[in-house]
Amino acid sequence: MMSAPVRRDKDAVFKHKRVAETKGRSAICGPRARPLPTDVACLSQTNLSRRMSTTSKQAIQLRAEVPFDLGGQRLDQVAAQLFSEHSRSRLAAWIKDGLLTVDGAVLRPRDTVHAGAVLELSAEQQAQGEWVAQDIPLEIVYEDDQILVIDKPAGLVVHPAAGHADGTLLNALLHHVPDLINVPRAGIVHRLDKDTTGLMVVAKTLQAQTNLVEQLQARSVSRIYEAIVIGVIITGGTVDAPIGRHGQQRQRMAVVEGGKPAVSHYRVLERFRSHTHVRVKLETGRTHQIRVHMTHLGYPLVGDPLYSGRFRIPPAANPTLVQTLREFPRQALHARFLELDHPVTGQRMKWESPLPDDFVWLLTLLQQDREAFVG
Repeated sequence: MMSAPVRRDKDAVFKHKRVAETKGRSAICGPRARPLPTDVACLSQTNLSRRMSTTSKQAIQLRAEVPFDLGGQRLDQVAAQLFSEHSRSRLAAWIKDGLLTVDGAVLRPRDTVHAGAVLELSAEQQAQGEWVAQDIPLEIVYEDDQILVIDKPAGLVVHPAAGHADGTLLNALLHHVPDLINVPRAGIVHRLDKDTTGLMVVAKTLQAQTNLVEQLQARSVSRIYEAIVIGVIITGGTVDAPIGRHGQQRQRMAVVEGGKPAVSHYRVLERFRSHTHVRVKLETGRTHQIRVHMTHLGYPLVGDPLYSGRFRIPPAANPTLVQTLREFPRQALHARFLELDHPVTGQRMKWESPLPDDFVWLLTLLQQDREAFVG
């Protein structure tokens, strides 16, 4: 099923509308998925079994054996890998409360666990009752009984956190689909940074959430981004460099020894005098991964407040381009393509989101600047 791309308001150069209606984005979609029972979902994996009820107070029973490659790490780090549908802070709290045990023993979050140890969690889903449903418009690309695909605008925080208690995508989702109160993280299985635009998938049922998390862990979900970076890249390539928290600046991530494995594949779409339009495919999904990896290569994103470093202007550039580069309000990064297997039908589905207006405007100015000097 193909639909024509949605056009954005030309005057909204630095704004992104959110429209609460389904709009096609070159979506290739299968038939409407069959509804599934939402009372209990069971999953068996190699070393992991899960069972969660979907009542308003969710009972959580998780059990996982520590695989060889995670042996020797801190308990909280291992738990975050094995039970990735729950936040690190929530898992740490459960460990401290004695609800997450190792071989039946209560340990501290920093204690080391070894391969073959069995982690067991017996708790209740907390905090979701504190989340408030808010009527925040969403730009919906696709929706059925199991999943929801949205086109996130710049400026929208995905999940409540310090400084953003509400007004987030999660609050909007709870208004649009109230039953998401019964799904971990309201169905959010991956994130985009506040000022990154583009496609995100949300699970509407517990079974869909479990399946999508599996797909993400198996790296079978295709997420392709486009970015405008500072500097001229000659050819594409792959960055295979682990990412962890920056040693001194805790709000930043960095390529660090001992960080989580992170792989990004990039290729050049268009070169300009001092910038490059690139396409990046994620193999993993670490925090700030594209921003960190491109900075690691020496090509930070235009407008990135954390990683861009010194402002760069092409020599003798047009004043309009200079002003746009200087005032670009966010990192120039857009989640352009999303592809995954439907969690019920198994059919491969694809979506495409057009570039936002501020991104297109900057590309136009860079093209004009290049042509003015080539000519």
